[in-house]
Amino acid sequence: MVLCGFFGGAFAGATSGQAANPCPRFQPGSAVTQVTDLFSHDGVLEVTLNYYSTVDPSVPGLDPQPNPVPPPLATGLEEFCFATPDGQEEPTLHVWPGDQLIIHVKNNASSSLVFEADQTIDFNQAPGEENSPQPALHSPCFAANTTPASTNLDFFGLNIAPKCGQNDAMHTIINSGQQFTYNVEIPEDQPPGLYWYRPQVHGIHDGAQQGGATGALIVEGIQNIQPAVAGLPVQTFVVRAQPVPFAPFPAIGSEVPSWDLTVNYVTISSCEDYPQPCTQFLGVFKPAVLQMKPGEKQLWRVVNSTPHIPLDLELLYDGALQTLQLVAVDGVPVNAHDDGPGGRTIAQTEIIVPPAGSAEFIVKGPSASVQNAVFKTLRFPTGPTGDNHPERPLITIQPSPDAPASAVRIPRVSNLQDLQGFDLADAKPRKTRNLYFSEVLQDPNNPLGPTNFYLTEGTCFGGNCTGATPTLFSPNNPPALVTTQGSVEDWTIQNSATEDHAFHIHNLHFLVVAVNGVPLPKDQQSVQDVVLLPFWDGVSTYPSVTVRLDFRGADVGDVLYECTFLTHADFGMRAFIRVLPNPSNAQ
Repeated sequence: MVLCGFFGGAFAGATSGQAANPCPRFQPGSAVTQVTDLFSHDGVLEVTLNYYSTVDPSVPGLDPQPNPVPPPLATGLEEFCFATPDGQEEPTLHVWPGDQLIIHVKNNASSSLVFEADQTIDFNQAPGEENSPQPALHSPCFAANTTPASTNLDFFGLNIAPKCGQNDAMHTIINSGQQFTYNVEIPEDQPPGLYWYRPQVHGIHDGAQQGGATGALIVEGIQNIQPAVAGLPVQTFVVRAQPVPFAPFPAIGSEVPSWDLTVNYVTISSCEDYPQPCTQFLGVFKPAVLQMKPGEKQLWRVVNSTPHIPLDLELLYDGALQTLQLVAVDGVPVNAHDDGPGGRTIAQTEIIVPPAGSAEFIVKGPSASVQNAVFKTLRFPTGPTGDNHPERPLITIQPSPDAPASAVRIPRVSNLQDLQGFDLADAKPRKTRNLYFSEVLQDPNNPLGPTNFYLTEGTCFGGNCTGATPTLFSPNNPPALVTTQGSVEDWTIQNSATEDHAFHIHNLHFLVVAVNGVPLPKDQQSVQDVVLLPFWDGVSTYPSVTVRLDFRGADVGDVLYECTFLTHADFGMRAFIRVLPNPSNAQ
């Protein structure tokens, strides 16, 4: 494999003596490889992750989106990563329910970055911890300011507390040169499956994630819920996005993407002379390459860690659609509440994974006679004011009896069980709320200028929205909503914008109970972390989804909810709900 970009010499932010690019990227057409897997032992996984930034001078870092404003032409591609002390980039972390996850983060990123932070944070006390002792000045959980090099960790999908040292992604700021330790207890009732980690500093979240700083996190034990995966070899694919080395904003419907995709850092590009500035897009994308033993069944785990791109996944062998056995969505095994222990997979030929979502499914490899086996994402329209996402192949599968064996294999079933803690379908909500996504140009006369994005409590009808005043998010904002620990709530979320949005709430899963006002049958309701809302066509009723939120867990504090299209979130489409302690739990 040819490393794209860095060709020796020290980089800005490197530790002493380090001469290689800490965040390597791979040329189009490279073999896709699995990253290092780190496993807990005796109930503990402890790891050090160094956060790096570097610039690949061979690929102009041109984000074609109007928000944020693109960096100068001379700037290279900004790259970010978390790496172990021995240089393993974005390791896959494996833990069991009840384990302790300890991560020592060292921020070695350069402060000379091309994009700008948009806010200053100044906290005296952590939200939800008003009775806690006064924190030390300049503690990372109460940083005086953010910089373009700031970082932190968000454990996407884990049901852990929004507290310092756990999953408080908006208030924990680790600036360049600082160290900080996360000490997370994985809940005993955390569903087994695929989760992921990333930095989430408001205002620079989009740029850092485009830079590549995302990795997979596995909660083990899925074979006890889904026996169909027992004994299968595993492939984990983290799909990321990065700027296209091409300046003009691409036309909707064209073959020029708004962002390039990568699979385990193998770039999927249609640029004729990649990685140099594109002089011509061929419309023919070069996928990554994977060898599989003919006919072998594998469990594929796919994280969509792109900041903006819905994935519409299909697998074709010589043009024929293949059946994928869906095992889990957003870390939650499907059909896990069937009568008796264990769930059933769902046979599908198409799996849609929104930005920040994940999916796990069983794949049967091609026979030796198959000439063209391709795993692809289809063209995905996100609206007239959305972005351009053409159809792209992600992986070409080569059947070979000599294909290397997977480094990870699911254990055999040892303790079949039902999934606990998700009785939301029969739960009675104490409160219902209405929220809506909206967008407003800062300058109505400049359609390519900056846009303000809002997520507001209220209702839209006939082109008008009523309710709370739309407010741009800042970590300094008070909570927009308040609830009490022990509550179950139904939220109906509308999309009044002419581009897609996706709803996510931290620290808990939700159950999708209705779409466009139509209740879903119980057997079609699904537990998720992210739900996609299609764009409004300007004529019909606003698209909507109703989700049932479970605040009955142990977590209290300020819980973030947001759009997972990160340009939207960084430009205001976030808010807090404060979960107050249940008085009946007081000692």
